[in-house]
Amino acid sequence: MAMSRKRSSPLHPLPQPLFIVLSGLSGAGKDTVLAGLRKANLPLYISVSATTRPRRKGEKEGADYFFVSAARFQELIESDQLLEWATVYGNRYGIPRGPVREALQSGRDIVVKIDVQGAATIKKKVPGAVFIFLLTPHLEELEKRLARRRTENAADLELRLQTAAEELRRLPLFDYVVINRTGEVDRAVADITAIINAEKCRVKRRKLSL
Repeated sequence: MAMSRKRSSPLHPLPQPLFIVLSGLSGAGKDTVLAGLRKANLPLYISVSATTRPRRKGEKEGADYFFVSAARFQELIESDQLLEWATVYGNRYGIPRGPVREALQSGRDIVVKIDVQGAATIKKKVPGAVFIFLLTPHLEELEKRLARRRTENAADLELRLQTAAEELRRLPLFDYVVINRTGEVDRAVADITAIINAEKCRVKRRKLSL
């Protein structure tokens, strides 16, 4: 008589979805890297932030940001619909809470793009997140990129460079640093993909609670 086989059980628990925080200096190319992640067709949910900032040329509603009025943003704050929000260079930015929870509950890894100030806030609320800091190779390259954008006047450009120096001092808050070299966005995307794969192989899993 054939012996019945017991259902095999995994030797190690399956990895839980990751909450990935992508931050870094203004002008380091966070939007470009996110576009590269989308193009790579990775199984990620890329969170779209709400902002009161005016839309720049080429930006799309619901893809780059949810562009809302100051009054609507205040409503989102008061109804606790934002996981985190901050005022940056005179404009408000925030992460809608609902889509983040839904993505994680469905088992999908999630990436949120956020400024360094906001990343510090998320670190307190969600210490189990994966924090990645995006950099240019050097400050001279950062200045060139900001100047090429032509979205800031001379005073605003100087403010961003001063802020960059301050933000670099927050680097110890992060788990990883990725260098986004000019013309090598695919390399930065590959580095982030490698980080995700490494996190999936951790013996001690990160714990998330939102």
